Amino acid sequence: MIIRPETLLRPVPGGLYCPAGDFWIDPTRPVARAVITHGHADHARAGHGAVLATKETLAIMAARYGARFAGSTQALAYGERATIGGIDVRLVPAGHVLGSAQAVVEKGGARVVVSGDFKRRRDPTCTAFEPVACDIFISEATFGLPVFRHPPDAGEIAKLLLSLSTFPDRCHLVGAYSLGKAQRVIALLRETGYGAPIYLHGAMQKLCDLYEALGVGLGDLRPAQEMMKTPLTREVFKGAIVIAPPSSLNDIWSRRLGDVVTCFASGWMRVRARARQRQVELPLILSDHADWDELTATVAELKPGQLWVTHGAEEALVHWAQTNGVPARALSLVGYDEDGAGERDEAEA
Repeated sequence: MIIRPETLLRPVPGGLYCPAGDFWIDPTRPVARAVITHGHADHARAGHGAVLATKETLAIMAARYGARFAGSTQALAYGERATIGGIDVRLVPAGHVLGSAQAVVEKGGARVVVSGDFKRRRDPTCTAFEPVACDIFISEATFGLPVFRHPPDAGEIAKLLLSLSTFPDRCHLVGAYSLGKAQRVIALLRETGYGAPIYLHGAMQKLCDLYEALGVGLGDLRPAQEMMKTPLTREVFKGAIVIAPPSSLNDIWSRRLGDVVTCFASGWMRVRARARQRQVELPLILSDHADWDELTATVAELKPGQLWVTHGAEEALVHWAQTNGVPARALSLVGYDEDGAGERDEAEA
């Protein structure tokens, strides 16, 4: 029986639905059966009947939502195959955050790959993106505009270290989202040989502990809150790096750190107006999403029969694909964070 690939997955309100297998991929509301690509809150929600994901994503969901976040769970290793309602499903690395995966959906020789969120550059905290040939590639486009060309990570970390040496009496407060970005910034710092303690806002602690438990070494991490209880608080943080949610960069909590260089690690720091709006003194252009060059290079490498774009700057990527001979369409799915983080600020977490 010949299967048309476009019948394998259907974009509907609530996400991507597989009618033949009766399951959803990254649904935006509770469903009976869900395949989850990664642990960010806009893709991984609690309340599903059954969840299939990598063991790391399941651990992240449990840490965030509690052990009973779903009726049942099934861990699938990268490359391992599961069958749901006669549909073959595999998870392959997406390179986005720890445990992130592309969902490969197959039946009768037809193959659709759902990227979830992804990036192509090296990340010491997660497995690199694995390209998979397919009939339909369903991609994100968070940074799907030519203006978004992210510089090398090493140069951004070097900017942070240079500022530390230039202003040794100032605390460097780095805004970073708690899942993926915070751990990546820490790991990149450690790779340079930076061995000093790094202080964490309370919202960072749980997931940093989980990363370490899952085998990602982050070095000497200390709770900033404990240091704030001492009479020499401002002395402790002189010349130190503190990692906190972006929402804490300019609030009362940050004022207790003393004289601060405000930094923000985000792909959106490519836009200077965003940095000024957030009162960021040292923008660090570090993203866990593919930039324009990575998006277009991925489509060119895969040469899919069709490109579907879920969210972000969809029209620009669709136009590029069509002008380069790849039929493409924008799905305009709602419920996925287009701010590039997959998170809302988690000062309360």
